[in-house]
Amino acid sequence: MKKLNRKNLDLEIKLPIKIVQFGEGNFLRAFVDYAFQQLNKEVNFQAGIAVVQPIENGMINMLNDQDGLYTLFMKGIKEGEEIQDKELITNIVKGINPYTNFADYLSLAKEKELEFIISNTTEAGITYVVSDKPKMSPPSSFPAKLTLLLHERYKYFNGDSKKGLSIIPCELINYNSDKLKEIILKYIDDWNLGADFKNWLLMHNQFHNTLVDRIVPGFPRDQIEVYNAQLDYKDNLIVTAEPFFLWVIEGGDELKNKLPFHKTSLQVKIVNDMQPYRTRKVRILNGAHTTMVPFSLLYGNETVRETIENDFTGSFMHKAVFDEIVSTLDMDTSELTDFTKEVFDRFKNPFIKHQLASIALNSISKFKVRVLPSLLEYIQIYNKLPLHLTFSFACLIRFYKGTWHNKKLPINDNDAIIKTFDSIWEINDYQQIAEVVLKNKEFWEQDLSLIESLTKTIAHALEEIEINGVEQGFMNFSKNQL
Repeated sequence: MKKLNRKNLDLEIKLPIKIVQFGEGNFLRAFVDYAFQQLNKEVNFQAGIAVVQPIENGMINMLNDQDGLYTLFMKGIKEGEEIQDKELITNIVKGINPYTNFADYLSLAKEKELEFIISNTTEAGITYVVSDKPKMSPPSSFPAKLTLLLHERYKYFNGDSKKGLSIIPCELINYNSDKLKEIILKYIDDWNLGADFKNWLLMHNQFHNTLVDRIVPGFPRDQIEVYNAQLDYKDNLIVTAEPFFLWVIEGGDELKNKLPFHKTSLQVKIVNDMQPYRTRKVRILNGAHTTMVPFSLLYGNETVRETIENDFTGSFMHKAVFDEIVSTLDMDTSELTDFTKEVFDRFKNPFIKHQLASIALNSISKFKVRVLPSLLEYIQIYNKLPLHLTFSFACLIRFYKGTWHNKKLPINDNDAIIKTFDSIWEINDYQQIAEVVLKNKEFWEQDLSLIESLTKTIAHALEEIEINGVEQGFMNFSKNQL
């Protein structure tokens, strides 16, 4: 089998560098690099990507060994039909490790056609590091590295207003570009890089908040031979992803003109305010996951797909999401319905084995952010408790008892929360248990016991779960609530 490189595949023509990308991991390669490849194919965008390794240990050498080439496999479900597709990604023209060649890294600032900075350095990547200094080659943090690159570009082009960049971080934190901009400005001040550079940064560079959404399992280690058998070359950087793709970027007409994704088949939305889309994703996709985990694990399922395809748990989740979560969101109804249908298709993806235990991390804080707002808004709108979300809340509390039918449950939370629940579950009265949990402002940032009938209803659900199990317990609980 031939080696994967440009010569062997007759792909020696390289694109001009329009994008500097911080990060060479699975997500960026299956999301951003794929997106720009579609822009190149469908709109003749002619954008090459220079990839920067953001930490000392990374995969740039592997990427360069394949001349930036790798294969993306996309597998999933859409409207009940299985989708399988693969694509050779060809738009990465250069990989740079700033830890071994800092001068090569800084030379990216001199690229005349450079327009965009893209990043995904994990949520911890957008951080101010006090010990980072301008003479370091390189400084440790991504914002510090980017500050030096922007300063180099400012100096090389003598503050040319036309050489500013569009900075589009993809880290999974809200207001990601605002946070990045704030840290860069702090470095400019702390490093005394000058008022002129600061003004150039503020006046001629644009920072765009984003929301990204695609499940990327990554390298298919357990099935690598199956994937390689579909290729006529050896690929050490195969990446797998679901077909679903959503990229929401805050920006106006100027960015739409620079990034004409509206002329492609990709779901890239350039909008004035991305917060409604973030709320939609957090409440529906993430909220469904968090609603599902304790309820489905106590029922006996192990994966997301099992949960959705089981008659009882699937029906429960469908009603929880469509009737109780979606109904509280103030967005276009048809758009919400389409998005939710896509979410359930994604949950049923036979190519992704999404373990419920793997998404049980920090379930209390996740419930507060992802599910509780829907529960509270449902009460406010309909003046009654949402049946399924309330029962799921009880399942969450029961989950933190730690065992179920003499088996240990996959609780993964901080020690303080686990110890608090250990003491709570020493109480032998469900009414008291419910009251103590709901009153805990450290969990919920409010006293939920003040909500009419919530304590009594949760206590009833806890008793039903304990005595009759999840399915029969819910049947009994729902009859009592109707």
